Amino acid sequence: MKTNWRYWLGVFLLAAGLFAGCGKESIPQPREAQGAESQEAENAQETERDQETGIIQETESAPETESAQETEVIPETEDALGTEAIQETEEEQGTKGVQNTEGIQESEKLQVGTAQEDASDKAQVLEGGAYTSKEEVAEYIAIYGHLPDNFITKKEAKALGWVSSEGNLGVVAPGKSIGGDYFGNYEGNLPEKEGREYHECDIDSDGGYRGAKRIVYSNDGLIYYTEDHYETFELLYGEE
Repeated sequence: MKTNWRYWLGVFLLAAGLFAGCGKESIPQPREAQGAESQEAENAQETERDQETGIIQETESAPETESAQETEVIPETEDALGTEAIQETEEEQGTKGVQNTEGIQESEKLQVGTAQEDASDKAQVLEGGAYTSKEEVAEYIAIYGHLPDNFITKKEAKALGWVSSEGNLGVVAPGKSIGGDYFGNYEGNLPEKEGREYHECDIDSDGGYRGAKRIVYSNDGLIYYTEDHYETFELLYGEE
C-alpha cells in the first residue's frame, strides 16, 4: 500500500510539472506588449519604405537635374556658336564684298582698255587708209581720233589750185577730200559746252563738187552726220 502511495505521488508531481510547463508556454502576452511590438514592426517597415522612397526620389531627381543643367548649357553653347558663326560670316562677306568691289573696278578698267583695243582690232577701217563713206569716216574718227589721211583742209586744197566753184579738187588733188576745217555751229543746232569745238568733213566726195553731205565732229567724242547741209543732224557716236 505504501508503494502505491509513493507511485501515485510521483505521477501527480510529474503531471503537475508538465501542466506547469505547458501553462507557461501557452500563457498569452499582455495586449500592451503585443501592441508595442506591432507598432515597432510597423515603424520599422515605414522607415524602410521611406528610405527606399528617398533613394528612388533621389535617383529620379538626379537625372532631371543633370538634364536641366545640360539643357541650360546647350542653348548657351548654341547661341555662342551661332553668334560666332554669324560674325565670321559677316566678316567673310565684308572681305568678299571689298574684294568683289576692287575686282569689279579692275575689271571695268580692263574692259574699257580691252574695248578700245578690240574696237581697233575689229575695225573695218585701218589707220592710214583712205575713206569717204559716212560709216567708215565716222568709225575712223571714233577709233583713231582724227580724219583719214585722204582729207585735206580748204587752205591746203586752195594751195594746190582748188577752186570750189569749179569743182576741180580731183584734178588738183587726186584722191583727196575736203575736211578738217572749223565748224562754227552758228545756228546752234548742236550742243555747246565750255571747251568744245567742232570740225567738219565732206562725205561721199568724188573729187568734184562738194555736195550737201557732211560729218561734224567735236574734240570730246561727239560725231554727227548731216545730209542736208547742216539743216538736221544724226548723232552717230558719243553722248550729248
